[in-house]
Amino acid sequence: MPASPTSSIFSKTSTRTMSISSSRHDVHQDETAELAERGYFNENTAPAALERHTALARAFINEHAAFGRRVVLVTSGGTTVPLEKQTVRFIDNFSAGTRGATSAEYFLEAGYAVLFLHRQFSLLPYSRHYSHATDCFLDFLHEASDGNVVANDQYREKMVKVLRQYNSAKQQNLLLTLPFTTINDYLFELRVIAQLMRPLGPNGLLYLAAAVSDFFVPPERMVEHKIQSTNAVEKQTGKGKDKSDHTPGQDEEAFDNFDSSPEVPRSKRLIVDLDPVPKFLKNLVDGWAPEGMIVSFKLETDPEILVHKAQYSLERYQHHLVIGNLLSTRKWEVVFVTPQAKNEWVRVPRHRRKNALDGIEDMVGIAAKSAEVGYKPLEMGDLAEGEPELEIESLIIPAVQALHTSHINKVEKI
Repeated sequence: MPASPTSSIFSKTSTRTMSISSSRHDVHQDETAELAERGYFNENTAPAALERHTALARAFINEHAAFGRRVVLVTSGGTTVPLEKQTVRFIDNFSAGTRGATSAEYFLEAGYAVLFLHRQFSLLPYSRHYSHATDCFLDFLHEASDGNVVANDQYREKMVKVLRQYNSAKQQNLLLTLPFTTINDYLFELRVIAQLMRPLGPNGLLYLAAAVSDFFVPPERMVEHKIQSTNAVEKQTGKGKDKSDHTPGQDEEAFDNFDSSPEVPRSKRLIVDLDPVPKFLKNLVDGWAPEGMIVSFKLETDPEILVHKAQYSLERYQHHLVIGNLLSTRKWEVVFVTPQAKNEWVRVPRHRRKNALDGIEDMVGIAAKSAEVGYKPLEMGDLAEGEPELEIESLIIPAVQALHTSHINKVEKI
């Protein structure tokens, strides 16, 4: 039955009202994000190295912009959350920077100039092959009869290849590494570098692989010195009390972190009050690097919510690609979530997977099965003889590069 003129008008009016409401909601969100950004960077102190890092990044970006080369900012490693201004204690996460360091190598192989913003002492491109705890660099070497240090025969071919790649990147000035430590360092550095990348236009790519903390301690609530575990300092300074006045059980005894059987039960607890880190990720699209392509990551531990959370991040921050990965399978599979496109799973074939001590291979495919109807699990098999193990980043980066090419073509047509 055809709609009546009245219902048609009502429908059009409703659509227009919804559109206006949606626009107002977007404007309100943008204003809130802008206020949060301004407030954060006004209230927190810039890192000491920011000015020097800014100069290095500006020179690096301008050089490659002049050549029309694609430049990618790769963020890597975890961010610490200090509990004191003179930091002794801090909150950290598990990230060693494997995803970022490995991705940077494949971006360099694809012809990008790479600005590598990484957690200090986390894995670096090329040296990552020899700096991991399971691959001690000294195990690859031996002392020859003439006293020279040489590579062991079984590792020499790979070491020469990695060394040549590293030297090539250095000689062409294609790799700039800049360290950060805290969540505050990271946010200041990210904002400055993203703004510096604006002259690159669509040739700029932001690949946000760092594991960024969602919470922090605001500076006004952060203590200056090390948080004390007991009141032993007060007793040692005298404060007018004589030892003869001490009643057993009233005070905590001095605690040196090694006493496992205290005379007095310890009841002091450390309660940490954290604030959420303001959400600036949408600002990358709106103002920091408006023409560049932005790739962010979503890590989850629950396969039931992985795809949903990646889709939510895409809609909330308006990035061009969100790469979802499950903690237990992150080295074997990821999901690409993009606007107006079907989710694409990138997987290392079973017979090319590298063993991961912290991975659970039976979990591969579970997240996809939870999110998609008709999913069929991969066939299982053994590593084929002579076929090398495959790093998933070798599959991720070409796919990202293809999307970046499409992004560049789209922007240039506008």
